Amino acid sequence: MTTALTPLKPYSREWLLSDRPASRRQARLGRAYVIWRRFSENRLALAGLGIILVLVLVAIFADVLAPHSAVQGDLRNARLLPPGSAGYLLGTDDQGRDILSRLIHGSRLTLFVVLLVAIIAAPVGLIVGTVAGYAGGWVDAVLMRITDIFLAFPKLVLALALVAALGPGIENAVLAIAITSWQPYARIARAETMTFRHSDFIAAVQLMGASPWRIVLKHVMPLCMSSLIVRVTLDMAGIILTAAGLGFLGLGAQPPLPEWGAMIASGRRFILDQWWVAAMPGIAILIVSLGFNLLGDGLRDALDPKEAGQ
Repeated sequence: MTTALTPLKPYSREWLLSDRPASRRQARLGRAYVIWRRFSENRLALAGLGIILVLVLVAIFADVLAPHSAVQGDLRNARLLPPGSAGYLLGTDDQGRDILSRLIHGSRLTLFVVLLVAIIAAPVGLIVGTVAGYAGGWVDAVLMRITDIFLAFPKLVLALALVAALGPGIENAVLAIAITSWQPYARIARAETMTFRHSDFIAAVQLMGASPWRIVLKHVMPLCMSSLIVRVTLDMAGIILTAAGLGFLGLGAQPPLPEWGAMIASGRRFILDQWWVAAMPGIAILIVSLGFNLLGDGLRDALDPKEAGQ
C-alpha cells in the first residue's frame, strides 16, 4: 500500500495505477494506461491496430513504396500480366498499369475518405445528440425527427441520390457519405446524455451558474466520447464500402485516380480470365475493413466500464 513515506516514482506502473491521483494529469494518464492494458490483452484488436498502422504508413510513404506509376501504364508490353510477372508482383490491369502501385496510392484516397467523413459526421452527430438529450422538450423532438427522416432512407441509396445531384467526384462523395453517416452518432450521444443529465454533478455545475452551452460542451460531450469513438471506428468499414460502391458506379473518384472501388469496376470485364484485376482491390478492401472492425471491437471492450470489474 502506498504511504506518504514512500512517494511513487512519476510514470511508474504504481504511479499510473494509484487510487489517489495527485493531479488531473495523473488521473488521465492512469485511465489511458488501464484502457491500453485491457486493449492489449485482445490479440485480434492488436491485429486490427497493426493493419490500420500499416495502412497509414503505406499511405504516407506511397511515393517511395510504389514500384511503378499509379496512373501511367505500358499498353504495348504489360497489359493484363498475371501476378508474379517480372516487375509486377500483383499483375497489371487492362491499361498496363501496375496493380500494386495503384493499391498503394489508393490507400491515400481510402484514408482521405475515412478521415474526412469522421471529421464531418462525428462532430455533427455529437452536437445534435447532446443538445437534444440535454434540452429535451420540443428541441429534442425536432432534432430527433430530423434524424429519423435521414434514417428512413438506406444509406447507400441516399448517398447515390446526393452524389447524383452534386455531381461525381471524390469531394462530393465524401460530403454525401458524411451527410448519411451522422445520424447513429446523434442517437448514441442522445442516449448517453439522457442517462446523466439529471445527475448530481450536472446539478452542481448548474448551481455554479454555468450556461447550458457550457455544460453541454465542457461536461456532457466528453462523457459521450468513448461510445462515439467506438461507433466511429466500427463504422469505418461501412464508410469504405460505401465509398467503394460509389466508385464502382462511377460516382466517386474519377479516372485515372486509383480508387479501389473504381479498380474493381474496371476489372469486372475480365473477372473470369484475368481475375486479379478485380480481386486484388477487393482483397485490399476486405483486409482494411476487417482491420477497422477488429480495432472497433477491441476499443469497445477496452472502453466499456462494465469490463473493468470483470
